[in-house]
Amino acid sequence: MGGTVSPDEAHSESPGAVHSAPTLDDVAAAAGVSRATASRVLNRSSTVRDETASRVRAATARLGYHPNHAARSLVTQRTGVVAVLVPETESRVFTDPFFATTYGGALSAFADTDYQVVLALSHPGHTVDRMARILTSGIADGALVVSHHTSMAERLINSGQTLVFVGDPGVPGALWVDVDQKRAAYEATGYLVNRGIRAIASITGPADMGSGRMRLDGFRARLVEAGLDPSWTQEADFTPQGAEAATRRLLALHPDVEGLFVASDLMSSGVLRVLAEHRLRVPDDVLLVSFDNSSVATQTVPALTTMEGHAADLGREAGLMLLARLRGEKTDSSRLLASHVVKRDSC
Repeated sequence: MGGTVSPDEAHSESPGAVHSAPTLDDVAAAAGVSRATASRVLNRSSTVRDETASRVRAATARLGYHPNHAARSLVTQRTGVVAVLVPETESRVFTDPFFATTYGGALSAFADTDYQVVLALSHPGHTVDRMARILTSGIADGALVVSHHTSMAERLINSGQTLVFVGDPGVPGALWVDVDQKRAAYEATGYLVNRGIRAIASITGPADMGSGRMRLDGFRARLVEAGLDPSWTQEADFTPQGAEAATRRLLALHPDVEGLFVASDLMSSGVLRVLAEHRLRVPDDVLLVSFDNSSVATQTVPALTTMEGHAADLGREAGLMLLARLRGEKTDSSRLLASHVVKRDSC
């Protein structure tokens, strides 16, 4: 029954012969380590010496071993899944380059791990409930939350799941990564002030989103510092259509506007269309500074002078923070990235 098989006998097996899949015990034996050590290496623990880890990885590749994630999840109570929650509709997510770029950054954070990253969007009318169900269902070990409103963030945090927010949600105890939104808006507005104009307005983001509030705060702070009227603002929803409507309202009230700070590049594309309808040329008649430095900024005419939004970096840094927390490592609870002006043609 038992015995050894010679190399010749092994090669003479029929094409239909079935081999049992290699196990973790096989990997450990081939690498000359214990089963526990092999498991720690495959779970990317930092407590194993590099030379030992290299032997285990080489044995894994040589034997063609693949971990059984379903079996592992039963033992560890971990799913090996990380969710990226975007409480926005499909039409919004797939037309705004911020989301794709941020998601790509998040994927890069998990590229060298065994985690699977899944994207979860909302449905109109069921945004908070759907996001909360995903978090409490146990289908993911943790989640990144992108594009959130304050009340939503509070409820998601109460789910008890490990979460990292892309953008400061303004909720105590939250983990987040963000651009210094207020400082960036302050500098963008200063860029306009320093051009010697006085009639400066802003098309802002939603007031119930942290990014919208902080960009508005930075805009107002710089104008007050310059002794200028900070009240020329109209709120929009980070879409071109919303920005078009806001720009029409603004021009009806202030047709003599000389400079605009617009809260996103995608919104600026809508602003430019309305300015053209009113025969206002950018930058000859109206100077415009935008925010994000997304792909949109180079596709408009004129190309947008804009603040660097670091979308890919936000996704990656948030992903790395989440990964560290899932591994039980200590991290800062927040990280703030500096922005800078990217000079193009609109100002």
